[in-house]
Amino acid sequence: MLRIANLSAHYHGIAALKRVSLHVSKDEIVCLIGANGAGKTTLLNTICGIVPASGGEIVFDGKRLDALKPDRVVKRGVVQVPEGRQVFPDLTVYENLQMGAYLRYRGKETDEIEEEIAKIYERFPILRERLTQPAGTLSGGEQQMLAMGRALMASPKILLLDEPSMGLAPKLVAEIFRIIESLRSEGTTILLVEQNAKAALKVADRGYVLETGSVVLEGESVELMEDKEVKRAYLGKDYQHMWER
Repeated sequence: MLRIANLSAHYHGIAALKRVSLHVSKDEIVCLIGANGAGKTTLLNTICGIVPASGGEIVFDGKRLDALKPDRVVKRGVVQVPEGRQVFPDLTVYENLQMGAYLRYRGKETDEIEEEIAKIYERFPILRERLTQPAGTLSGGEQQMLAMGRALMASPKILLLDEPSMGLAPKLVAEIFRIIESLRSEGTTILLVEQNAKAALKVADRGYVLETGSVVLEGESVELMEDKEVKRAYLGKDYQHMWER
């Protein structure tokens, strides 16, 4: 479904991605783990056309993406939930959801959009309660749900999630990952960037480890959870001891 081959990208002349190759098949959850500055967010932004590729190729559903502008990437079905939520703080919950369907309004899909908003409220009931509330006044967990709902309004074929658990309490983290699993079960393919490697590997089918802009390890999630270097660097001592018992 998504194939990335030898992808490179630069920020101000500095290599942020170095010949990265990976793939995501339909109905998979694939996670990217790595330290801050490893290139995870840059990779998502390059896929979406926000950061220009300086080499390699991005192919989605058999067609190249790497020369497209961000709105054309979204139209192809590749939609990102950005790090830090980035909701429109002065717009209401309802207006934020409408913004997610911007390209569909241009296609005059008004009736379908309202039906989709109703489905978002079914998935995230708290958003229905906050319908007319400015998004900037929501809690962090509510904003994350809104950001995910807004992305779903674009009818994604693949959803790129960037740090969905960031800054959330453990109970909310569990809820967000439950939602991620439910999205996959309903037919949404997911590429997940997540600092919480433990939670990410638990829900993912496969994973890639990025270090300083390069893929240094890849494999099935169970294999990565058993890898000593992954345990040491990303899963923590407590998790390592638990896994080895």
